[in-house]
Amino acid sequence: MAGPAPILGLAGRLALDPALEAAIGDWGAWLAHERRLSHHTLAAYGRDLCDFLEFATRHVGGPLTLETLAILRTADFRAWLGVRAARGLARSSTARALSTLRGFYRWLEKRDLVHNPGLASLRTPKVPQSVPKALSQSEALGAIDAASDAAKTPWVARRDVALLTLLYGAGLRIGEALGLDRRDAPTGTAFRITGKGGKERLVPLLPIVVDAIADYLDACPHALAADGPLFVGVRGKRLQAGQVQAMVRDLRRRLGLPETATPHALRHSFATHLLAGGGDLRSIQELLGHASLSTTQRYTAVDTAHLAEVYRAAHPRARGG
Repeated sequence: MAGPAPILGLAGRLALDPALEAAIGDWGAWLAHERRLSHHTLAAYGRDLCDFLEFATRHVGGPLTLETLAILRTADFRAWLGVRAARGLARSSTARALSTLRGFYRWLEKRDLVHNPGLASLRTPKVPQSVPKALSQSEALGAIDAASDAAKTPWVARRDVALLTLLYGAGLRIGEALGLDRRDAPTGTAFRITGKGGKERLVPLLPIVVDAIADYLDACPHALAADGPLFVGVRGKRLQAGQVQAMVRDLRRRLGLPETATPHALRHSFATHLLAGGGDLRSIQELLGHASLSTTQRYTAVDTAHLAEVYRAAHPRARGG
């Protein structure tokens, strides 16, 4: 199971004791193969851990070992948080980094490699609850329609429409949609999607989603192998998130949409519009694949904000009448 430390981007950056480096490699392999985390998530974990290890190396004044990690005190971990605050890093970023570090220490604890109670008494920085930025129904539908006109070739137009329709019509994350293989192409009335942490969920399908994907497949000039990517670029390789983000940036300019209009905003719009239409939180939680209902509850704030806007625009008293 051992995997090299480079899986977490640590190679060449730190002077680590071989036993610690091996442990980091094993942890990375466990995250990749047991937890089935995406490459993007693995890279984020690597940056978080590397940030702490770089601090700890300076803090103790020498190379790190497993024994060093075991004797660090709460004050040492708190000093790391203080350095991050002084660098102006967002609380949300530091909260995530601390979560990564706690996970690494838990993994070391379970394997009897390091025992350190110092993290247990460290409080996670409070993070302001962010409200997802959703598009209005007209903005979401307008972006999908405009994608057809913006593309340079007809088959790319159908691909972009199919992808955006899938994001908005089924609430998929961009990584989930781009990770689909040809054999996974949504058909029928529902399909299974594997989300974060390898968690599966059943997603109902609207006919318009199925039809858009079928139109794209009919027009695609590339021979798509069953075990190859469903969504491909002009050279037939798997479409990348950066390409989709660039496409949506172009749509923003064309339509005058806000900076918050991103591929992920279509997923937010999916949830928000379901809630506005009477969907219950538990069902929406299942559709989105959220592990916690509290994550889904953020959408109630979006809907409340929308109602407040309607009230201010329509109520006579709100207009000073």
